[in-house]
Amino acid sequence: MHRNPELYKYLLDKAWNLTEEWYAALNKSKTEGVYASNDPEVIRKLKQQNFDFHEHLCEVFIKEEAAFFESFTEWIREIATDDEHLNTPIHIILSEFLNVQEQYLDYIAQFVRDHEGAYTFEEVTRWNRVLVKTFGKVVRRFVEENHKFSQLKLKSQQEVIYELSAPVIALQSHKGLLPVIGAVDTERARHLLEKTISQCAEKGINHLFIDLSGVIVVDTMVALEIFRLVEALKLIGVKSTLSGIRPEVAMTSIQLGINFNDLDITGNLIQAMKD
Repeated sequence: MHRNPELYKYLLDKAWNLTEEWYAALNKSKTEGVYASNDPEVIRKLKQQNFDFHEHLCEVFIKEEAAFFESFTEWIREIATDDEHLNTPIHIILSEFLNVQEQYLDYIAQFVRDHEGAYTFEEVTRWNRVLVKTFGKVVRRFVEENHKFSQLKLKSQQEVIYELSAPVIALQSHKGLLPVIGAVDTERARHLLEKTISQCAEKGINHLFIDLSGVIVVDTMVALEIFRLVEALKLIGVKSTLSGIRPEVAMTSIQLGINFNDLDITGNLIQAMKD
């Protein structure tokens, strides 16, 4: 059995020492992100987070595993979703977890020396194994939460980018302009279709100029989505005019067997607006 209230109290009493020693040992010239910050508030928060970690971690020596991780979960999520830690390379964070693990092994060794003869070799070995195993589980849960939140944040940012990259600009006489700029993958092409149709309906547009001069690459799926957009607009009574198709895009489209015969196409946007 690894639980030992005396070891727990010893580590808890040393919690702030652990924090100060850990922070003092940071090599700010060789680390990055939150650990290299000179902002007093960031430093204060980082130390508090580290201290809170110790308050939770040492409970492994008095609690059952399920209860231990239940109380630890909130701290793990807090760090995994913290902006400063999200802006810190994950390998740097994992390195600091290992540094703190070494601190604990050293403190347990000191505890044993302070109580010479009171504990067996098997007891001390069990403490060390439990400690290393616990650190492994905490790190794994941290990485899982960090990845989950990072993916949600990335998805949210991507949705904002898609939203901003599909603006239908209302012009006079119920006309509108959709400038398509940058890389267009299948996902963005589908987003363009959905948003363009809804925006044309909302803004009362009956003639949409789709300018593709800012699009460099078109693959089969993207080309099909663009033509689906034209057909969908036709169904809700919106005429479409394509402009600015770059020569390399036109060549690619021809090689893909896409037929331009039934589409209203002009060389550039100025020409399209004059027609």
